[in-house]
Amino acid sequence: MLLDSEMCQITVEFFSMANAVTEPFGTVSQTSLPVCFPQALAPALCSELSRCTCVCVVSSTEMPNKGRRVKQRDGQEEEEEDVPVKQMKVVNGSVPLCFDSPRDFFQSLISPVGLDEFFQHYWEQKPLVLHRSDPDLASYYGSLFQLSDVKQLCARGLRYATDLNVCRCVDGKKKVLNKAGKVKFSQLKKDLEERRATIQLHQPQRFKDELWRIQERLECFFGSLVGSNIYITPQASQGLPPHYDDVEVLILQLEGKKHWRLYQPTVPLAREYSLEPEDRIGPPTHDFVLQPGDLLYFPRGTIHQADTPAGVERSTHLTLSTYQNTSWGDFMLDVIPGCVFDCMSRDLQMRSGLPRNLLTAPSWGPDINKQVCAFLRRLADGLERDDHELRSTAMKRDFISHRLPPFLLDQAQLEPAGKPPSLEDTVCIRFKEHLLLTLEPSQDNTDEATELVVFVLHSLRNKRETHMMGTSDEDEDEDEDEEEEIVSQGLRFPSSHLAALKQLLRGDGVPAAQLQLLQDADKVGLLLGLWSEGLLQVQTP
Repeated sequence: MLLDSEMCQITVEFFSMANAVTEPFGTVSQTSLPVCFPQALAPALCSELSRCTCVCVVSSTEMPNKGRRVKQRDGQEEEEEDVPVKQMKVVNGSVPLCFDSPRDFFQSLISPVGLDEFFQHYWEQKPLVLHRSDPDLASYYGSLFQLSDVKQLCARGLRYATDLNVCRCVDGKKKVLNKAGKVKFSQLKKDLEERRATIQLHQPQRFKDELWRIQERLECFFGSLVGSNIYITPQASQGLPPHYDDVEVLILQLEGKKHWRLYQPTVPLAREYSLEPEDRIGPPTHDFVLQPGDLLYFPRGTIHQADTPAGVERSTHLTLSTYQNTSWGDFMLDVIPGCVFDCMSRDLQMRSGLPRNLLTAPSWGPDINKQVCAFLRRLADGLERDDHELRSTAMKRDFISHRLPPFLLDQAQLEPAGKPPSLEDTVCIRFKEHLLLTLEPSQDNTDEATELVVFVLHSLRNKRETHMMGTSDEDEDEDEDEEEEIVSQGLRFPSSHLAALKQLLRGDGVPAAQLQLLQDADKVGLLLGLWSEGLLQVQTP
């Protein structure tokens, strides 16, 4: 591992005569790219950059002191404290789950049920209960989170509501027992033991390395955000009343026993959370007790409630949730505007004006519905003829901007790897599971017609400590009248680079000279841009 004194930074600008620019965006400016790498590589990198007509070395500086981060915002530099998340190690010994690939991990998680059986018979259809008698698995589950972990986290400044809730189900209703401000473990323990309250800890993957590792694999497998909660409930008590969620749920029983009752959904595949009174839900379809090492899955919309039986000191379980707002309807809301945008450029009738005063009319007649249906049929016919490609933007940006970063305890692994690429090299993409492409209309304010550009988005430097936490109260106070802005990390390229980018993503090793670009300068610019972002490396023989 290199010391900060052995690191330096070069600021690079990308440009070309035909405005075919590669522009980094996000936390850096639109025209420059800070590249951090060992000082020993500086001469070779500068030499390679000087040969490329679309790259300019602007400046070279030493890296900031360790523990501080330089941000660039609106052309201004400011220093910000970079407080690392304390690492918490799991118990030693073999891990009964397979982390080799996202697919292997999920298969090991739901074993002995196979993937095909799970998705054909259970996913979005019905619950799955896996009772196991595996001491190794029970021990591993128990190491994921314990009450003692809450004590350690309280010392670090957990806050009520933001990080943790204290609640109890009383007469079929949720009673929140939160105090104000920071959480004191002595008070928490008193609530748990004397008031028989449930501790609900939000997003523990922010603090526990093994939960980060698990959820990162799940996000790669599903291609969707994965959140989590820890529930610690004392004996003869229940934390939440009967309700259903808008997420697919996996329950891992970590400690003690939990009695579960599941009911037929009143809203299958629900899109929102809702309580359900007991007099409306009927008898349970499933009634069982989970023990350490057991797993439960149920689809969104499944009504459920759970309690810790009498005689059990306490129950601790982990809830993993995914597929919120990830339906076909959500996808159509994302891609249809792009289809209409493309069709309008070719269809004169779609560009014709609306009837006068249509927007101010109290109602619209059947002729308007008929015309809209005709336009929708044209869109559908065009898609079936492959006249235009579907473009997802909002869903992709939301996922890549908010998902976990790669599971790497050594952040130096995110820096550019190996030597800068040249046309003589064979190259490959790094962190492929954390990278995606979008094709979007350019937002540049110019007098020319709007053009499509390609964005290479990635999650390499997403903040684990804010994963799935939304906007804090302080942020809401500062931006009361502003919508939350999705900040993505990555690079921007001309649409002419799309084929070459797909070529790199499809292959495990691509000769640089064979990239699907006409100009060698464009090939080198693409390779250096990806390498500088830590997304590409040269394959060694």
